[in-house]
Amino acid sequence: MGDMANLFGTGRFAQPSGQEDAADEAQEVADEAAEEVRRRLAAEAGDVEAMSVLGAMLLRRGDFDGAETHLRAATAAGDRAAANNLGVLLHQRGYADEAAGWWRIAAVAGSAPAAHALGRHFRERGDEPAAEYWLCQSAEQGHVLGAYALADLLEHRGDATGAERWMRAAAERGHREAAYRLARTLDRRAGRDREDAAPSAADEAEQWYRQAAARGHRRAALHLGTILEKRGELKEAGRWYLTSAKDGEARAACALGFLLRDAGDTESAAVWWLRAAQDGDGNAANALGALHAERGETQTAERWYRAAMDAGDDNGAYNLGLLCAEQGRTAQAEQWYRRAAYAGHREASNALAILLLRGGDETGAEPWFSKAAEAGSVDAAFNLGILHAGRGEERAALRWYERAAAAGHTEAALQVGMARLRGGDEREAERFLRSAAGGGSAEAAYRLATVLDARRPPPPAHELGEPAQEKSECEEWYERAASQGHRRAQVRVGMLAAARGDVVEAARWYREAAEAGSRNGAFNLGLLLAREGSEPEAVVWWRRAADAGHGRAALRLALVCARRGELAEGQRWADRAVSLGPREVGERAARLRDALRQELSA
Repeated sequence: MGDMANLFGTGRFAQPSGQEDAADEAQEVADEAAEEVRRRLAAEAGDVEAMSVLGAMLLRRGDFDGAETHLRAATAAGDRAAANNLGVLLHQRGYADEAAGWWRIAAVAGSAPAAHALGRHFRERGDEPAAEYWLCQSAEQGHVLGAYALADLLEHRGDATGAERWMRAAAERGHREAAYRLARTLDRRAGRDREDAAPSAADEAEQWYRQAAARGHRRAALHLGTILEKRGELKEAGRWYLTSAKDGEARAACALGFLLRDAGDTESAAVWWLRAAQDGDGNAANALGALHAERGETQTAERWYRAAMDAGDDNGAYNLGLLCAEQGRTAQAEQWYRRAAYAGHREASNALAILLLRGGDETGAEPWFSKAAEAGSVDAAFNLGILHAGRGEERAALRWYERAAAAGHTEAALQVGMARLRGGDEREAERFLRSAAGGGSAEAAYRLATVLDARRPPPPAHELGEPAQEKSECEEWYERAASQGHRRAQVRVGMLAAARGDVVEAARWYREAAEAGSRNGAFNLGLLLAREGSEPEAVVWWRRAADAGHGRAALRLALVCARRGELAEGQRWADRAVSLGPREVGERAARLRDALRQELSA
């Protein structure tokens, strides 16, 4: 696997020993105790700041009674921080209205934290104008939480511009959730404005995802990993997926599994899929099911597909349908396909329609094909075309073929091209045939070549010693179709090579076509061999062509037999040529047969 094998290092770091940790903790406790003693002595001496700080220390420790005494004393002396903390204490004790009163006092005195707390209080009460006023007071003083809370309020009210302004302010001051939400806003904007090329929005979104992820935001790490994976930066993507997955993000664990699978490490992939599936990720459960199905462990695969379905992933029911269909359990397959199809799974709708059609229920199949096609299934649109064509409803068939072809379906494009040829619209036919041929259809490549072949002027006579002319476009398409195994194209390429005097190339293509069952290929190969003086081998190929119904090959065999004096055998092949035709061949064969008959009766 090369570099992919160590794609996702765990990044172990040296850790301090347990003794060092214990010593550091003991020192911190001692320092805090000493600080508390100093503050308590200063507070008893009437130091307002000491009262406020001591009250905050006791509040953090959970000593509400001790904290309240000092906070009230400091508040009475005009300390706004103490008033804010007294509000926090009362709020935690359940006295929300009294807490709001103290927050107001602190906020009016200029406390940004108190203004934030008061804004949150009013929002919880449903008084959004008051909440906005106080949150704005807090945010404008540079309070990070106030800016974030204000952005959240404005976003809720639909003020996108104001929300983004304050979300950005909070993100710039280090608020990781604000950074993540700002990134999501920019990401959505980049998606909407993709046609207008908004790389700045996408680039900025990535920067904010990166900042939030660096501060431990697991969903930001997931999104950052997704961006990097799409860009092909798999190693860094894997690191961020790993970070997010270790923090408990099931989707990141699932994505990490797919990345590892693509790197060839299916065992590690299964470990992460298992972790994600156990956390309720249906996609990971489906991946585990597919992995076990590939190994032939169908019972385990079914169990995971059911787990995916229980997690709300409709692919679970669809995959169960596929599994049952592969095992020949048609009734169960139909049941699972229906369950997924009723939930809106378009491929399940298409699969259900195919199952019903194979069972002879065309009436039941058509609505499911339609549902799948309307939901965007290209295969279903193509299948509807086949369904209508089978009924002779050519216009309806063409409409569905065109729809599938527009979505890139190769065989549908071929069918549209053929229909346009039958209708005499050669230019449109060429367009669709090019699309189908470019998509890999050998038949389309051959048909396109015949269209182009019919247009080109006859080639000039080739004199010995002159350089061979370059291949035309139609020859290139013939060769593409021939290389894909198209027998008629192989025969045509052989004929073009023979016309150029390239006997070896012609023989190669004729032989390929003949061995694949082409009677024309066998006949032409026989002609080539006969001209080269290999008549015995030519007879073998003419016999194969004649047995496949080639009249000219039968006539050639009759002539060979007549020349060798095998009159009865020659008469038999002449009879065969008469029955096979075409007319001019039949007429020649009849004359030869009559001559042979007279010779035999003489």
